[in-house]
Amino acid sequence: MNSGVRQYAVNSYKSGMVAEIEEASPHRLIQMLYEGGLQRIAIAKGALMRNQIAEKGENISRAIAIIGGLRSSLDLKQGEIAQNLDNLYEYMERRLLEANLKNDVAILDEVSGLLKEIKVAWDAVGA
Repeated sequence: MNSGVRQYAVNSYKSGMVAEIEEASPHRLIQMLYEGGLQRIAIAKGALMRNQIAEKGENISRAIAIIGGLRSSLDLKQGEIAQNLDNLYEYMERRLLEANLKNDVAILDEVSGLLKEIKVAWDAVGA
């Protein structure tokens, strides 16, 4: 694929994502954050297994940022559930940092599993 075609494809994808984000409900936006976090962890795991340390670190950093976005969306005044989610998100951020430092696939799998569980519950809530 030549660079012009590649750039067109990238720009088309980005503009499609922007349109999806602009039209998404708050519920869908949270789903998209979960999906993005899971995707970044999966990419980081693949990079780690290929010994592509820079790519692993970049994607773990992005996953941490996404989880930070999920944390910032919480209204902690809403009670115990919000506080428990905040604690869980903070735990996941710490574990991802540890996975990055130790190059530990098992920790990536652990955090991915936790994020999947929360996403399944969120998906079940519906819009």
